[in-house]
Amino acid sequence: MTSTTAIDILHFTQQYSLYSTSVLFTIGAIGNLLNILIFTTLKLFRNNQCVLYVVTESISNIIQLTTFALVYQLPAIYLTDPASSSLFWCKFRSMIISSCTLISFSTICFSASHQYLSTSHVFYLRQLTTIKLATFLICTSVIISILHTIPFGIFLEIRSSACAVFNQNMTNYLSYFYYPVLSGLLPVLIASVFSILAYNNVRRIVRRQVPIVRRRLDQQLTAMILIRVIVFIVLTVPYDIQRMYTYIAKVNQSNLLYFAIINLIGAVLGTFFNLNYAVRYHR
Repeated sequence: MTSTTAIDILHFTQQYSLYSTSVLFTIGAIGNLLNILIFTTLKLFRNNQCVLYVVTESISNIIQLTTFALVYQLPAIYLTDPASSSLFWCKFRSMIISSCTLISFSTICFSASHQYLSTSHVFYLRQLTTIKLATFLICTSVIISILHTIPFGIFLEIRSSACAVFNQNMTNYLSYFYYPVLSGLLPVLIASVFSILAYNNVRRIVRRQVPIVRRRLDQQLTAMILIRVIVFIVLTVPYDIQRMYTYIAKVNQSNLLYFAIINLIGAVLGTFFNLNYAVRYHR
């Protein structure tokens, strides 16, 4: 009876993940393409460094959503998971997901910090917000994110038709640093602090001799970034906690019902987490 229930839960989880990912891919692809189109064509946003971060994030989001869609669509098409037989796909999909996650999260942090600097009453800080700096930060983020995926390519293996990390050191890294810090607390903390500081700057910007058009643009961009950061925190933290627990508790199929329940919880939280890449947040 327990085994049957577990199998039913796993089947439901598989179907849920398939359809939710398809919906997110459709919504996210359209939303991110609109972000790119709007922010690159409107004169109001030209030569604004924050827009460069938003466009970079949108491109990364499209790649991320496409990869997630393939992860769930390919098993449905071929009736078997290619990651359980193809070592290349097993490694490649995780490397893409990891790199795009870090790129997207870093651009959120860059957007928040840029908005703080650009709205600061200190002239020197405002001078730091240049296209050159934005380009440098984005290129550095992309390079570091790609280099960071090398351990995934090394330690991901296929055992008993399961694509996973079996190396204990890599498992510890994922459990105690990657999920709780690198893709959890660190970007959440950085984005939160700078978005709050930027919001306070905008509240005081009325006292400065700033053109009305510039003032309105700063207010709109700051509000947009603040909303993005709030959404980012709400959608990211629960999923990171679940993933961290899965690695620390070493959840496996030895207890099939428990494994199925954790899988279902992970799928639901994963859907919310993936909304990070699908939300269209400009006004």
